[in-house]
Amino acid sequence: MRRRHPLPSRWLMTDERLGDDMPAKVAKLPRGSGVVFRQYATPEGKRRRMFAQVRRIARARQLVLLVAGPFLPGGDGVHGRKARKNKGLATRPVHSVRERIAAERAGVDATFVSPVFATRSHPGARPLGRIRFALLIRGARLPVIALGGMTERRARTLPGIAGWAAIDAWSEFGA
Repeated sequence: MRRRHPLPSRWLMTDERLGDDMPAKVAKLPRGSGVVFRQYATPEGKRRRMFAQVRRIARARQLVLLVAGPFLPGGDGVHGRKARKNKGLATRPVHSVRERIAAERAGVDATFVSPVFATRSHPGARPLGRIRFALLIRGARLPVIALGGMTERRARTLPGIAGWAAIDAWSEFGA
C-alpha cells in the first residue's frame, strides 16, 4: 500500500522550549521535511491555535505534520506510544528492542529511536550511543529516525537510518 506522504528524512520535534518562535522555525524547514507537533504542556486553547498556524505553514511548505498527544484534526498522521496504522502516517517513539518490536507489530510506518546522544530534552537520561543504537536497530523492519542530540552531521555517521529528528539543531542553524 502506498503512503499518502513520503517519509521525510529530516524532522523538527516541537516542544515548549521553542516558544512563540515555533511557527517561524517551522517556516524555515526545508521543503519535504517533517514536523512532530507535541506541545504537551501548552494550554489547550493556545495549543489548538498554534497547531492551526503550523498546519497552514506545513501545507504551504509541503511539510509532513504529525500530531503527538491529544488528537488535533488536520495533521498527516500521528506519533505516540500507542500509535497504530491509520489513514495517515503513524510513528512511534522507541527506546528499547521491546518497544521496537511492539511498533513493528502495530504496523506503524516508522520509529523514532532515542536518545542516540545526550539531549537537553531529557537531561540525565542515559544516551544509547552509537553501539547500543546500532544494536537496537539491527534487524529493524521499519524505517528508523534517529533522535536525541542529533544534527545533520551526526546523522550522516549513523548507518541504517532513514532520517533524523531534533529540536535544538534547527534552532542553532537558522531554522
